[in-house]
Amino acid sequence: MSTPTDIDRADSPHGGVPVTGLAPATVPTRARRNPVLRVVAESADLALRNLLHLRRTPGLVISCLVEPVVYAMLIGYVFGNSLGGTAYRAYMVAGLIAQAVAFTTTFTTVGLSRDLDQGMVDRFRTLPISRAALLLGRTTSDLTTCLASVAVTTGCGLLMGWRPHTGPVDVAAGVLLVLLFSFAMSWIGVFVALVTPNAQVAGSLGIIWLFPATFISSGFVSGSSLPGPLSTLAAWNPITSLANALRHLFGNTPPPGFPVQHAWPAHHPALYTVSCSVLVIAAFISLSTWRYRTRTGR
Repeated sequence: MSTPTDIDRADSPHGGVPVTGLAPATVPTRARRNPVLRVVAESADLALRNLLHLRRTPGLVISCLVEPVVYAMLIGYVFGNSLGGTAYRAYMVAGLIAQAVAFTTTFTTVGLSRDLDQGMVDRFRTLPISRAALLLGRTTSDLTTCLASVAVTTGCGLLMGWRPHTGPVDVAAGVLLVLLFSFAMSWIGVFVALVTPNAQVAGSLGIIWLFPATFISSGFVSGSSLPGPLSTLAAWNPITSLANALRHLFGNTPPPGFPVQHAWPAHHPALYTVSCSVLVIAAFISLSTWRYRTRTGR
């Protein structure tokens, strides 16, 4: 029997170790050879890492679970009695869900900016993993945070008297729409983290733009009641269309005398929400990948 020469070892793709001596676990799998499957597998590994890291940041978890309760109580009972009482509280739940989805963007921004500040991204860059996997792992793991926040919001709505009046297919479609919109918003959070210098600035900038984006909408009031161009802005706001789509899918009608808008997004809220989500994902994946390459390439 011949033994491997030094040349054989040098040509081996396993760092000079003969292939016959490898343990079965170290043999490359199909997922690692296929570029697409490789990115998916690496993204899943990094998403799991992000979820496990939540144990070290309980403050983020607490705020994710407490904020929906605070907003539900404030809007539902401080302002709700003057806007329609029980009927309004049932109507506003879709707006609360849309707001919860939008605000979970801050978890993406803060989480990625912390990894950048603490040097974790530099460590990941030394590993043979795809650049896209790091960003996909972050946005994918934050879908879990979004689902937790939406679950708490839905629980508050049930306690306030809200009920879906449609079948399980429509409810499932609403959940899928929420996940798609959340994934799109997470990519905005990724870009914000990459363009800010540190986690403190990212946390502030990540929340500032969300307040006008959320409240200049028909999430809690009729957009037609807003003055001047704000009414038009609210009509075409994707957060408005998400809230309206959820109301349609859940069978929640506005309170008596509650004015509604008649712009095109109001008549096709689900289609408009899907279209906006796809456009945001395509645009901000490109921008985030470009910014990640320029920031980490210095």
